[in-house]
Amino acid sequence: MNIQAALINVSLLWLLTAPHEFAHAWIATLLGDDTPRREGRVTLNPLAHVDWLGTTILPAITSLMGAGFIGWGKPVNSNPSKLRGGLKGLAAVALAGPVSNVVFAVVLAVVAMACLKFSPSAADYFAQGVRLSLYLAIFNFLPVPPLDGSKLLLAAKVPLFIYAELARFGFLLLLVALTATHLGVWMAAASDETAARIFDFLH
Repeated sequence: MNIQAALINVSLLWLLTAPHEFAHAWIATLLGDDTPRREGRVTLNPLAHVDWLGTTILPAITSLMGAGFIGWGKPVNSNPSKLRGGLKGLAAVALAGPVSNVVFAVVLAVVAMACLKFSPSAADYFAQGVRLSLYLAIFNFLPVPPLDGSKLLLAAKVPLFIYAELARFGFLLLLVALTATHLGVWMAAASDETAARIFDFLH
C-alpha cells in the first residue's frame, strides 16, 4: 500500500490532464468542430477536464495496489461530421492528446532540471511528472474505450458493433490488462527509458 505514490500520481494526473484534454479540444476546434468550445473544454483549467473516476479514484486505487496505473480525464466530445477531413480529422483529434503528453514531458523535464539546484524535492516531483506524462501517452494509445486509441479504431473504420462491445467492457479490460498481465510494467519501463533519454538530451 504505497500511499505516497498514490498521492503523487493523482496530483500529477490532475496537472497532466489539463493540457491533454485541451489539446483534443483545441485541434477539434481548429478543424471546425465547435462542440468542445460550446461545452467549455477549450481551456487549461483542470476542473473542466476532471473525470472523478478516471482522474482520482482509479489512479489512486491502482497506485495503492502497485498494479500499474490507470488514469484519464473527462473525454472531450467531438462531432466527426463537423470535422474537416472526417475520420482523418477524428484521428488527428485523438492523437493530439498523447502528443501533448510527450511535449509536456519535455517541458516538465526542463522545469525539473531548473529546480534541481535549489529544490531537489521539487525536481524529483517534476521528474516523476515526466515519467507519468510519457506513461499516459503510451497508455492512451491502447485501443480500448474511453482511451484515445479507441478513436483510431473508428478512424480505421472498424465495425461499430466491435467498438460497441469494446466500450461495453472497456473498464474491465483495462483493469484485467494492468492487474493480470505485465502490460503496466512494460509501459512503466518504456516511459522510464524515454524519460532518461530526454534528460540525457537536455543535460
